[in-house]
Amino acid sequence: MRKVKLTITKSNCRCGYFKTGQEFIVEDLCPPLCHELWNSIYPSVYALLNGGILDSGHGKAKMFDAKCPDGERVCIHGEVMEDRPIPTCRKDNAEGKAESEG
Repeated sequence: MRKVKLTITKSNCRCGYFKTGQEFIVEDLCPPLCHELWNSIYPSVYALLNGGILDSGHGKAKMFDAKCPDGERVCIHGEVMEDRPIPTCRKDNAEGKAESEG
């Protein structure tokens, strides 16, 4: 399953919810973000979770940068975390030991 890491790159949140450097990992449920910030980044997070690639400057990337719609008080960076294959067992080899894939 893909994961998206969200990192707060700048914070001047009027409610004090976020600190610069704070990280959140998104798998399938929304992280504890205020609804204004989450609503503005959700389409990008959803696209990345589902294998999308986003416009980034003059190219495309598996990441995005966004600002809080409340006066750009909070800046956030989102990026796909590298998928790591999960080892699976195959048939036993000639010595009776299971071989691992991945």
